Amino acid sequence: MIPVPVVLFEDNHCLALLKPAGLLTMGDQTGDPTLVDVAREYLRAKYQKPGNVFVGVVHRLDRPVSGVVLFARTSKGASRLSEQFRVHSIEKTYLAVVEGRVIQPRGELHDVLVKNRHTNVVNVAHRGEAGQECVLGYERLDRFGRFTLLEIRPVTGRSHQIRVQLSHQGWPIVGDRKYGSQTPVSGFIALHSSSLTFCHPTTKEPITVEARQPEYWDSLL
Repeated sequence: MIPVPVVLFEDNHCLALLKPAGLLTMGDQTGDPTLVDVAREYLRAKYQKPGNVFVGVVHRLDRPVSGVVLFARTSKGASRLSEQFRVHSIEKTYLAVVEGRVIQPRGELHDVLVKNRHTNVVNVAHRGEAGQECVLGYERLDRFGRFTLLEIRPVTGRSHQIRVQLSHQGWPIVGDRKYGSQTPVSGFIALHSSSLTFCHPTTKEPITVEARQPEYWDSLL
């Protein structure tokens, strides 16, 4: 069953939706419904479009992650937005609840990451091992019990980057059993794409799209 879309921004060239945790951004071998399906059905119904509806995927969020996902509604928009993601000119902000007490109020993490494409697991490279350089900035927003709430600003955009870099510091994201979390939750990890700022593909105006953290995080905070 395709969920009801939550539209965060829409015009003739762009569509931003709120992705719920547990929903794929785009299709994989499971054949499960995706956010692309949600976007396509929404546009088809709203504009009474027959046949195939263009939805350009310019970035994605991991399945257990929630938050802002931006799509292009035109091929020109897709090309220009994809280039912004490629050169890391888009500003992305995430919220994460992590296990452990983060002492420093803010900082920057630099790691080289390598991905095992057979297991879909990413690790920090050993000294001298080739990989992808990854950088993110973080700020501590709050501490409560054994958890810490962080604001994350990735500079690069690598697969599983935030999850791996935080876990490597001893701060696994709550619920992320793949990368060391010891906290059992169901259907999500406590990582949320809270805002995205991009240059509009035709008007060139800066656009910021925001999504508040999920209500089910209240049980953690």
